[in-house]
Amino acid sequence: MEKEATFRAPFSPGGEAAIDSQLATRLLAIALDSGGDYADLYFEYRMSADYVLEDERIKQVGRGVSLGLGVRVTAGDATGYAYSEDLEFDRMAKAARTAGQIARSGGGAAPVPVEPVTVGDVYPVGTPSIVVPPDEKLALLRSADEAARKADPQIVKVEASLAEQLREILVVTSDGRMSRDQLPLIRMGVRAVAERDGKRQSGSSGGGGRYGLSYFTERERDAAWHGREASRIAIAMLDARDAPAGELEVVLGAGDSGILLHEAIGHGLEADFNRKETSNYSGQIGNRVASELCTVVDDGTVQHSRGSINVDDEGSPGRENVLIEDGVLVGYMHDRLSAKHFGVEPSGNGRRQSFRHMPMPRMTNTSLRPGPHAPDEIVRSVKRGIYAGRFSGGQVNISNGDFVFSLTESYLIEDGKITAPLKGVNLIGNGPDVLRKVSMLGNDYELSDGIWTCGKEGQSVPVGVGTPTVKIDGITVGGTQTS
Repeated sequence: MEKEATFRAPFSPGGEAAIDSQLATRLLAIALDSGGDYADLYFEYRMSADYVLEDERIKQVGRGVSLGLGVRVTAGDATGYAYSEDLEFDRMAKAARTAGQIARSGGGAAPVPVEPVTVGDVYPVGTPSIVVPPDEKLALLRSADEAARKADPQIVKVEASLAEQLREILVVTSDGRMSRDQLPLIRMGVRAVAERDGKRQSGSSGGGGRYGLSYFTERERDAAWHGREASRIAIAMLDARDAPAGELEVVLGAGDSGILLHEAIGHGLEADFNRKETSNYSGQIGNRVASELCTVVDDGTVQHSRGSINVDDEGSPGRENVLIEDGVLVGYMHDRLSAKHFGVEPSGNGRRQSFRHMPMPRMTNTSLRPGPHAPDEIVRSVKRGIYAGRFSGGQVNISNGDFVFSLTESYLIEDGKITAPLKGVNLIGNGPDVLRKVSMLGNDYELSDGIWTCGKEGQSVPVGVGTPTVKIDGITVGGTQTS
């Protein structure tokens, strides 16, 4: 069970870097002095640590702390941004003044009185992992390492890692909102290498989310489970065949396959791309863009998920947003700027990597909702195709949705049965086209265990992905022999 927290929030009253409404209002007034029409302050305190165990030895232990303020000012379509790594008032005032001068205009607005905003709590944690002694985390890594090695004598190398952080953010806006949040985050990863007759293959497993350390000690998928799972995949891949090539039916497994949805469809639904008309989905609201089986949502309120947020980095509450409903495009993901452009409310998707970065529309937890079919029914319907179990990521062209994804665990489907493991499988296709070719949708929705991080325009943020088992009538498979 989680114990009482021992972390003192630095921005809260009584904290070492306490920020009150009076100080925030002074800074906002300075930011708007050059004529901006809106300003916000983003205070962030971050503690992070990482641990790596390789070949049964501690290879790396690191710890870091960062603290700072980012100031954004808008004046019409112009945006100014500046930040300070020092919370001494003169330094913060300089950042506020600089942001305001970048967005200089002839008009101007004054900040309204600031009032605290009550936000939800979708990731309650008694004791953040960051305050737990390192020995307990290293014990978890040793447990994963031992389980991976004991799983099979053909395992010759194991690496186990754990990364954790705790962020406190405080967002204050010139329209009078002050929002606070504390965001825990933890992730474990295990990679195992198997060798047989001079041939090597690897497998990996991992998980996490906005939890405390108990996530890896009080559930079935504990540290040892991830070690065994990494070994299972590595051993299976020793028998992998070369992948066939050509257009084949593809069955996406539940959970991790959501990364294809995230990359090939989700980015195109971020409103900044549509504001610039560089997305395949620009101007498509109200049009059918997918099979009628498909409903795609982005939801920042999933309990403890890696991509969840109580409040986004602009002070808007996290929420569920339906993007595609029964195959019809119904909305985009918005930050404050894109929402103003489209004449809608912000959707809680304004996110940033740190106080050094401006917010932009970003996904939180992006999912394809389940359908009516049993997973085994979907597999039985395939005469010859590919079962995609795990992905390593891929490349996507946002403007048209073209993608290439690599699989780390995949199998051949023959006569309705999953048979031989495959190696060298790449899926090549187009996101909107793939959604139109969804012909069966499983009733087994699964949220991927928290491992994914999303990059966009040089910024990285944690995200969640989820999907049920999905049958796609045809994707080009890049392999090593002609099918």
